[in-house]
Order: sequence, then C-alpha cells, then structure tokens
Amino acid sequence: MRFRYGVVCVISAALTSLQSEVRSALAADFPVAPEPVDYVRICNAYGLRFHYVPGIQTCLRVGGRARLDYEFNDFGSSPNEWDDNEDDATAFLARAYVYLDSRTQTEFGLLRTYTSVYFTHESGAESTTVEYAYVEFGGFTFGRAQSFYDFWIGYNFGAQLDDASDAQNEVLAYTADFGNGLSASVSLEGSVTRQSMLVAPATPASSPNGNAGMKWPDLVANLRIKQGWGTAQIMGALHHVRFADSAAEGALGWALGGGLEVNVPAFGKGDTIALQAGYAEGASGYPFDDWDSFITDAINSGGVTRTTRSWNLSGGWSHNLTEMLQANLEGGYHIADASTDARDLSQWGITGNLVWSPISGLDVGTELQYRRVNYKAASGMTDKNELYATFRVQRTF
Repeated sequence: MRFRYGVVCVISAALTSLQSEVRSALAADFPVAPEPVDYVRICNAYGLRFHYVPGIQTCLRVGGRARLDYEFNDFGSSPNEWDDNEDDATAFLARAYVYLDSRTQTEFGLLRTYTSVYFTHESGAESTTVEYAYVEFGGFTFGRAQSFYDFWIGYNFGAQLDDASDAQNEVLAYTADFGNGLSASVSLEGSVTRQSMLVAPATPASSPNGNAGMKWPDLVANLRIKQGWGTAQIMGALHHVRFADSAAEGALGWALGGGLEVNVPAFGKGDTIALQAGYAEGASGYPFDDWDSFITDAINSGGVTRTTRSWNLSGGWSHNLTEMLQANLEGGYHIADASTDARDLSQWGITGNLVWSPISGLDVGTELQYRRVNYKAASGMTDKNELYATFRVQRTF
C-alpha cells in the first residue's frame, strides 16, 4: 500500500509540474491582452467632431469632401466654346478635399493650424492645389489664407463665374479683437494674386501681362463687426503696380470697399441678404476678381503711367425654400475706366442656383450663369453674351 501510495504521489507531482510548464508555454505564445484604454476622447471646446490627439492636449478635426461637377461651358454669343473645335464645350470634374484643423490652448492663447488640400481631375487633366495652409497664434495669421480684403464671397458654386471677390493668398496678418463682435486686421499679402494686366510699349514677350515680379507685398486692412443681426466690414488695400517694361514708371494702386450681410428670418429661416461695393485705382482685382481678361491695372503711354479706375457693385439673396431645399440668387455690375477708350469696358452678371440637401453634408444642385461684357468702340472688340451651366453633387464630412 505504501509503495502504491508513493507512486501515486510521484505521478501527481509530475502532472502538476507538466501543467505548469504547459501554461507557461501558452502564456509565452499568446500574451494576455492589456486592459482596454480609451484612446479617443471627444474635445467639446471648439465645436463638433474635434477629438484629442493621444498623448498631447491638442484637439484635431479631420474632414473631407468629394465634389463632382458636370459643366456646360460658354454657350452664349459666338465665338464661344461650342463653335471652336479646339475648345471644351463640356467638362467633367472630380475633386477630392482633405481638411485638417488642429487647436491647442497655450499660456499665450490659442494655437491653431489649418490645412485644406484638394486634388482635381478634369477631362483628363490632373492637378493638386493647396487651398489653405496657415497658422494662427496670438492674433497673428501666417501662411496661405483667405485674403483679409474679402468679405462677401458670393452664394454661387464658384465653378465658372463670380460676382464678388474670393481669393486665397499668402499673408502675414494681425487681428485685434475688441470684443462684442468688433475686430480689426492688417495684413501683408502677395501682390501677384490680385494683379491685372499692365500695358506698356516695350513689354517683354516673356511677360505677356506686362507685370514684373513682386517687389513689395500689398498692404490690406479691414474693420469688421459680427453680431446677431449679421456682419459688416469696411476694407482697403494698397497695391504695387510694377511694369515688366523697365522704361515704364510704376505706380501705387489702391482699393476701398464695404459690405453688409444681414439675417432676414422674415423671408425664411436662415435667409441672408448681402450687398457689397468697391472702388479702385490701379488695383482692379481687389473689389472684384473675375473681370473679363481685357481688364487692366494701368497703362503706360507716351512715358506716362495712368492707373485704371473701377467701380463695383454686387449682392445676393440666399433663401431656404424648405429645410432641404435652398435657392440662391446673386448679381453684379462692374465698370472699368482705363486711360484710353480702347481699354474701357463694363460687365454685369447674374447667377441662380437650386440646391437640395436631403442629408446633412450632401448637396445636389444645378446652377445657371449669365454675363454680359460691353467694350468701347475704340477697342475693336465685339460685345459678348456668355452662358454657363453646372450640375453638382457634393458630399462634405
């Protein structure tokens, strides 16, 4: 009995040791999963869809957009895109956007970076565009941002024609916030973005628009108020007119403008009406940036440089027909008075669109645009009517 009892004890001890070794081997092959950690935390400080970046106190919002446009290019007065075999009468456009918005509270105030890049494929041609890339810190803005001259940028799709001013530019700006919705900004901005044609006797063939390279940035300033009733702004700019023709004397161009956008809930929930006016001498691209290509900033003739004067008026109404259906109407009238009648012109345009938004972030719409351009007889140009149409499907998230 004692012998058998001893054998049983030995066998039991061996089995226990074997089980321990097996468990150790299994533990080595299949490590125990760590306790779950909540790595993604919602950041409510800056609005919806911000999350904390793991490991740091920075809130990040990642977004994007897919835009599909089907365009009917100018089918107005002849010659147009429909009667020239070398032109594209229609165009298909696919565009993909990527948005990154990060914000960090520091002892010096809010530090923000914003980037928007889009990739375009249009009728066989591909391109990549940096729309925005800027840093905001302590009231300063560094990088590529919306021009601080711009106020109302229109209610249209921005696909083919504009009636206002909407330009992204490289800026070095400072904004002072006075409270109660009142602020003022001053900005140095690249002059190339806003320049129009310069005409001089000896413009080099390598510079068909007559502009030399940028020597001085433009100086832009605005005063803005934003409150419950809407937003208003007055703005101004100084623009360096510099000829590629070294014999042509340069000039200092300038522009002044003002705009008002008011909420009109009596017309419909979320409705707004906008009105904007501007005047420029030698800075035609500021109050309005979608002139006919005949527009000038200045003309040097007989050794004398004379800047082009321009008057601009535009406005629009954004109306919500239902919670899912929006209608927009806008238009503008623009006059350019150059130093010679041969370069004078006037133009006006009107745009209407209808946008259906059945789901938040999804827009399906169609737009029709008309533009009339009138030239002085001395130009030898024929007045023209232009018509454009766009159908768009767009998803933003």
